[in-house]
Amino acid sequence: MSERGHHKGFLQSVFPPVLVIGLYCLLILWQPDLGTMISLVLTAAIMLFVGGIRLRYFAWLTTAGVVVMLGLIKLEPYRVKRITAFLNRSVDPLGIGYQINQALIGIGSGGWFGYGYGESRQKHSYLPEAINDSIFAVMAEELGFLRVLVILLLFVAFIVRGIQLSYRAPDLFGKMLTVGIIGSIAAAAVVNISAITGLLPLTGIPLPFFSYGSSAMIVTLAGCGIVLNISRQSK
Repeated sequence: MSERGHHKGFLQSVFPPVLVIGLYCLLILWQPDLGTMISLVLTAAIMLFVGGIRLRYFAWLTTAGVVVMLGLIKLEPYRVKRITAFLNRSVDPLGIGYQINQALIGIGSGGWFGYGYGESRQKHSYLPEAINDSIFAVMAEELGFLRVLVILLLFVAFIVRGIQLSYRAPDLFGKMLTVGIIGSIAAAAVVNISAITGLLPLTGIPLPFFSYGSSAMIVTLAGCGIVLNISRQSK
């Protein structure tokens, strides 16, 4: 998209968007909601990288982000416990490790073809947040590995198609807007699925298009509508 390195200095090109992102992150942390903040930062990182940020600036920001993240985790005991449960799920199986253990039971119980639509056992008072954070575990239990694999491939196809559309956008604003929308959906999906399958510590990020929540669904569909509108004007 933009040729990397053809920019002004750090204060002129990178600092303004980083400042705006930082202010949004502070408001989100005030909730507190570290998971949503991580999704926002990942989306911003994708946009900065695609926008042509110099690699040394990107490395500086990545290092600073990791340091800040470690500090935020250290500040809250429950976040430290989540990391502990992520590293060793048997430490507190009835406490902080309960959700991930029940999620993995649901995923494993689904087998190849699942119990059938609506037939999940884990969603009945066993799996916390079954209609929100843990929806992927319920899907795996009901649909099985093969059908969930199809859903994952659809997510991949959606992201790839979004990237293609960003390259064909009529102007730079359209390109960056497409990248931001697709990047936010991709970041939320990757973090949610990785967390509920034990590849990342648990977060409170919903799974786009599937988790319960009207406001999140409205925003996601509105973003898709904007991308479709940009695609109509594509080259």
